[in-house]
Amino acid sequence: MNIWLINHYAVPPKYYPLARQTNFAKYLMAMGHTVTIFAASTVHNSDRNLITDGSRFREETVDGVHYVYIRCLDYQGSGLKRVYNICEFAWKLPGVCKKFAKPDAIVATSMPPTSCAMGIRLARKYGCRGVAEIADLWPESIVAYDIAGPKNPAVIALRWLEKWIYKKSDAVVFTMEGAYDYILEQGWENEIPRSKVFYINNGVELEQFRENAEKFRIADEDLDNADLYKVVYTGSIRKVNNLGLLLDAAKLVKNPSVRFLVWGDGDELPALRQRLEDEGITNVIFKGRVEKKYVPYIVSRADLNLAHNTPSELFRFGISFNKLFDYFAAGKPVLSDFPCPYNPSVRLEAGLQVEEPTARNIAEAVERFAAMSPEETARYAENARKGAEEYSFRNLTMKLLDILK
Repeated sequence: MNIWLINHYAVPPKYYPLARQTNFAKYLMAMGHTVTIFAASTVHNSDRNLITDGSRFREETVDGVHYVYIRCLDYQGSGLKRVYNICEFAWKLPGVCKKFAKPDAIVATSMPPTSCAMGIRLARKYGCRGVAEIADLWPESIVAYDIAGPKNPAVIALRWLEKWIYKKSDAVVFTMEGAYDYILEQGWENEIPRSKVFYINNGVELEQFRENAEKFRIADEDLDNADLYKVVYTGSIRKVNNLGLLLDAAKLVKNPSVRFLVWGDGDELPALRQRLEDEGITNVIFKGRVEKKYVPYIVSRADLNLAHNTPSELFRFGISFNKLFDYFAAGKPVLSDFPCPYNPSVRLEAGLQVEEPTARNIAEAVERFAAMSPEETARYAENARKGAEEYSFRNLTMKLLDILK
C-alpha cells in the first residue's frame, strides 16, 4: 500500500519529539508498505523553519522515513500567526499532494482539525481509504480549559467541522479509550456508529527504549542510593502541571527513606525551588532538564514512577501521556495522582490511581507503595512490562494496518 500520514507537527524527532507518525512509518515500511509523512515546515515550540529559501515544499528522508514539509508562516505562541499557520497548511495540502503518487490510504491527524478535514477530503477525492486520527478533542479542549464557552461561534464552527470529519472518514482512531462516550454525549451515535471508531493510544518504541536505557546512563547519587525509595517524575514544570501539590504531599510523607526525584524544566521551577528552601522540604530534589534519551535509564532506576497531572474534565474519556508508556517499559509500578476511568495502568494492574487528588491522599498512596511487600511490588512491575508489550509501536502499527485494510 502507498500510505500518506498527514500531521501538521510530525517533523522528524530530531527537530521535535513527536515520534508517533515516525514510528508508524518505520514499522509500516518494514512490512513492505510505502509511507510519506506530510508536515508543516515550522517546528512547533521553536523559531525554526525547515524551509528558508521560499520553496513551496521540500522533501527529506531521515532514518529511512520520507517527509514532505509544506512551507508555512513562522509563529510564536498561540496568537493569530499560529491560527494562520494552521489554516495555511490545510489549504496548501492539495496543491503539494498532487505532486505525489496516488495513495491507497490516508491517515490525517487532528490536532489541528483543519488539516485532518483536508486529509479526509483528499481521501474522498482520490477514492482511497481515509482514516481520521484524533489525538486531541477539539473544540472540547477549548471548552474544558475555559478558553471559550460552548456557544462561542468559533466553538460551534469547530464542532460542526469535527462532526463532518467523523461522518466522512472511513474510520476514526482515537488515542483516548473512552472517546465513544464523547460521541454519545454529543448525541451523534446514529450518524457515527461504534463500528467505525477505534482506539490506538500512544505507545513506546521498545527496542529504542531498551537501547537508550543501556547506552545513555547518568551518574546520580540519589538514583544509585539503594537505601532510598525513589519516586520519579519526568516532564514539564509549569503552572498547568501543578507540581506545588507534589511538594504539599511530600511534606506529609513520614517515611524517611522516600525521595521525590523530579527531572524537567519550566517557568515554575525557580518558585518551587524557593519553596524547598523556605519550607524546609528535604525529600524533594529537582534535577533539572535532561535529554529524552536519558529518560529510559532514569525511570528504570525508580522504585515508583509518578504520572502526575492536574485533573481535567477531558480525562473522563481517557489519557494518552507519552511518559506513561515509558513508565511501563521501565517495568516499575506507576502511581497516577488524578482520577481517570480509562487509565491503562489501572486496567493492567500496573499501578494505582488517586481518586481524590489531595496532598494527604497522594502522600498516603506513596507510603503504601513504599511499604509494599517485594511480591506485591513485583506483581505491579510484571504487569507494567506486559503493558509495554501491549503498547509497543510494533503492536500499535499492526492495529493501524488492520484499520487501513
